[in-house]
Amino acid sequence: MLEIKIPAQVECLDEVLEFVETAISSHGVEGLDRKFNININIAIEEIFVNIANYAYPSGGGDINVSVEFSADGLIIEFSDSGIPYNPLEKDDPDTTLSAEDREIGGLGIYMVKQMMDNITYRYENNSNILTLFKKWRNGV
Repeated sequence: MLEIKIPAQVECLDEVLEFVETAISSHGVEGLDRKFNININIAIEEIFVNIANYAYPSGGGDINVSVEFSADGLIIEFSDSGIPYNPLEKDDPDTTLSAEDREIGGLGIYMVKQMMDNITYRYENNSNILTLFKKWRNGV
């Protein structure tokens, strides 16, 4: 498992994206299709930015991001010691409504749910832990 601890600041997003990209490359995973990479990057952005914006209302927190590899996929885990919050409990937005008629919020986590093969949340040792799993594609 590879891990990075980073300030919960939106400005640090590029460092997290680079960390995950480097981890995948250094693991020797080749042949991933473009859609796989785009889905991973969008999911990381949505989760990281939400934690950075909402976990620490008074500022000053960190986010731990870890990357693990299994035989059948990629596991990315986000943990923070901010306000306890399970984003998976939020109702999915009604995507049959127009953007103007929909309630604000929830679309990002909904997209992540659609792009990942599995997402879990747990609150443990005063930490929010959100785990994303994406299966390898294209014979990888």
